[in-house]
Amino acid sequence: MVKIMKNLKINHFYVLLIVVLLINGCAGTKDPVTGETKTYEPDPQKRAKEFAEKGGGLFGDLNNRRAGANIYEFATSNVLWRATLKSLDFLPILNADYSGGIVIYDWYSEDLDSKEQIKVSVRFLSNEVRSDSIDVSVYKRICESLDKCKTIKLKNSFPSELKDNILSVARLMKVEEAKKDKK
Repeated sequence: MVKIMKNLKINHFYVLLIVVLLINGCAGTKDPVTGETKTYEPDPQKRAKEFAEKGGGLFGDLNNRRAGANIYEFATSNVLWRATLKSLDFLPILNADYSGGIVIYDWYSEDLDSKEQIKVSVRFLSNEVRSDSIDVSVYKRICESLDKCKTIKLKNSFPSELKDNILSVARLMKVEEAKKDKK
């Protein structure tokens, strides 16, 4: 029993020694990237104020107070994104991932009793208003009963019409923005 207690004390000593060495290694005054000697403000209130003025903080610059920082609402800078949501506003959205560049709409039919439904997904390949900037996929589902459905990908003119409609709405939005910017 005495031997076990000695081993525990020795193990605690080594753990404490490692922790002290790790903490001491983090307290260097030189910047590891530039090699310059860092100076710190000893007053924590002044240090916090300086850091906040630089746009820092626990969560970064949440209020976009830095000089030259643009204030954007969600996805307002992408004309294609807004044009897609505006053009297909009659469809129920299933999933919209702005950072992933995709909008997936849920199954839709005009009539409640209809056996045919469509599903649209739009992928954004670029932010530019060009025909190769978006990819529109349309799927059609025909159900004979609740458990017997057939799904096909439409390759006719309907996806192209949707794409053209989105692009024309995006062009109109850009023209309107240009008019507002001139004023």
